[in-house]
Amino acid sequence: MTAPQSRSVTWAMVKEMLTRRYRVPLPMMLLVCLVPFYIFIPEFLTGRTFYVPELALDRILPVQPMWMLAYGPLYWFLIFLPVLVVRQDALLRRAVFAYLLVWIVSYIFFVVYPTTASRPVEINGTGFGAWSLGLIYAVDPPHNCFPSLHVAHSYVSALVLLRVNRRVGIAALLAASLVGLSAVLVKQHYVIDVIAGALLAGIAYAMFLRGGSCPVAGESDRRVAPVIAVGLFATFYGLVAIAWLLHGWALG
Repeated sequence: MTAPQSRSVTWAMVKEMLTRRYRVPLPMMLLVCLVPFYIFIPEFLTGRTFYVPELALDRILPVQPMWMLAYGPLYWFLIFLPVLVVRQDALLRRAVFAYLLVWIVSYIFFVVYPTTASRPVEINGTGFGAWSLGLIYAVDPPHNCFPSLHVAHSYVSALVLLRVNRRVGIAALLAASLVGLSAVLVKQHYVIDVIAGALLAGIAYAMFLRGGSCPVAGESDRRVAPVIAVGLFATFYGLVAIAWLLHGWALG
């Protein structure tokens, strides 16, 4: 009688997954080259009319600085996790194509339908949330809003993670929804921006990530992915906690 195989995850398995080499597809290099244009597009639109797609719901919802805890670190967690756990060449190519579609379609909208977000004149409070919100307002001008790249990226990442580990993917979808809610509550985006970003991610999923033809991760990678997810989550929010403590210390 064969003894049952252990389903425990060892450090050797984690190390093997993180250090496993894979081929960098040409579309990935194109994806990297597209990123800087996010900054330059508004500069080319000087003199154009910027639309404000505000709904009644946007006016009702007050600014909530503490939601920066989701808008910032939770977003970057979702962006970096696929980089660490997607190690299959075929799945990686499809993921890159999904991100490429999001970037290209978003850039077209940024040029054809330029929008801007109305931000509060003053940010009430002196806590960490207010400080971090003021920081994001300073470094990220209120343009390139429709569709929300923040939301589209988050959902595409979550949908990619579904192909690696279902539980991690479902948790990531919930996290992406929190990112979408936070985008509205910190007044970086309007409700319609978030909806458009989610729809764009859904289109990318339907084109590149859905169905039996899309590859899934192997058994070992499926087991290791949750461990890496927990470690990365703890790392990001550990850094947030340190920043919070340093902010409080600086205020005396």
